[in-house]
Amino acid sequence: MSSNIDTSTLFSGQGIDVTSVVTQLVTAARKPEQNWQDQQKAIQTQVDALDQLNTDLTDMWSKINALKDQSGATGSVTTNSSNPNIVTATASSGTAPGTHVVEVDSLAKTSSYYTDPVASSTTTLANGSITIQVGTGTPTTVTIDSSDNTLSTLAAKINGLDLGVSAYVVTDANGARLAMVSKASGASSDLTVTDSASLGFTKAVTGANATLTVDGVPISSTSNIVTGVIPGVTFTLTGASVGTQVAVGITPNTSDAIAATKDFVTAYNKVILELNQGMAYDTGTQQGGALSGDSGARMVQQELLGFAGMTVSGAGSLTTLRSLGINMNDDGTLTVDSTQLNDAVTNHFSDFQSFFQSTTGFGQTVSARLLVLSSPSQGAFSLEIKGLQTTEQSLQSQIDDFEVYIAGQQQQWLTQYNQINVMLQQLPLLQAQINAELGNTSSK
Repeated sequence: MSSNIDTSTLFSGQGIDVTSVVTQLVTAARKPEQNWQDQQKAIQTQVDALDQLNTDLTDMWSKINALKDQSGATGSVTTNSSNPNIVTATASSGTAPGTHVVEVDSLAKTSSYYTDPVASSTTTLANGSITIQVGTGTPTTVTIDSSDNTLSTLAAKINGLDLGVSAYVVTDANGARLAMVSKASGASSDLTVTDSASLGFTKAVTGANATLTVDGVPISSTSNIVTGVIPGVTFTLTGASVGTQVAVGITPNTSDAIAATKDFVTAYNKVILELNQGMAYDTGTQQGGALSGDSGARMVQQELLGFAGMTVSGAGSLTTLRSLGINMNDDGTLTVDSTQLNDAVTNHFSDFQSFFQSTTGFGQTVSARLLVLSSPSQGAFSLEIKGLQTTEQSLQSQIDDFEVYIAGQQQQWLTQYNQINVMLQQLPLLQAQINAELGNTSSK
């Protein structure tokens, strides 16, 4: 029993506060749990720090991938046209830079028909039929009868057949007319309409292919959006001018490359600063950070610092981060000299690409290592987190088992002190009986 229990009322006949006494005993008995709980808190703090580092390593990995992949920032290109009124272009990442000469002789045309006007879209038409053929496809006969004998209902019926034709009613000062337009441009989608209903069809436009040359090679296209001529390039024809040469340039998107490089540096610095803070020792409080003494964090820190000093071959004049204008500070973080980086990207772009994209380059090497370090199953921090979580679970099992023991002790103490309480409450009566007996004895 605890020596701190208040015994001032033990012999007063008032008994004791059993609940208070047992609560004091339970509180004292639980003191060993505090050490386990403190360990759990320290482990959770360490796990949180490692988990954040793992997330930031993964982000750093994605940033270096944007530089090492040809479809990323270093492969990004822009296009320009010497005459956008004739042709413009777009190019996908990884497209080879260069200049292409385009001449547009004619644009692709979309076939269309229209009928003679009638009073309105609801005017009743005579029964009959029309036959519609798209290109060399199978002709389709559309009947006109009492269920669809107006321009509106006839247009809806044609659209419902999904023939590759769009039908609609045009209303102007002359009345209402049925118009039909092929859903695709070019000669292969030219329309042929046979009129057996006396609607008076007129062919407005004959479907035709665009004709152009690209770098002197003659091209025929069913669409004014031309793909497949230059890998990765899409030409959009906006006008035709026989004999007019248009220069379409494809150049590296240096702004994307510069931005991606700075994004990588930012991601790198975030990880380094978190490691520095986590492993720091506060001389004032004489306490280490959440990662103080953490061997995994120390190993990752050393590996990242090694990245910053890496030298690669086969990239011309750009062989280190320093040659790109990226310099290391005393705390291990990196600083970007924007002027030097702009010069490297603008004037040495092929070397810049090789630095990040060659098989032994900076980008490929760093990406491979970060992929291993940040692996959710076998990464440096992931494995450590799993070990710490196992330790935390073991501590929780100890706490749970101890709580079972405390619950048993609590019940035992309640029983004991309830019995004592009853005895103490009976003391005054017992004392009175004794005094009475003593009084009787003395009077004899």
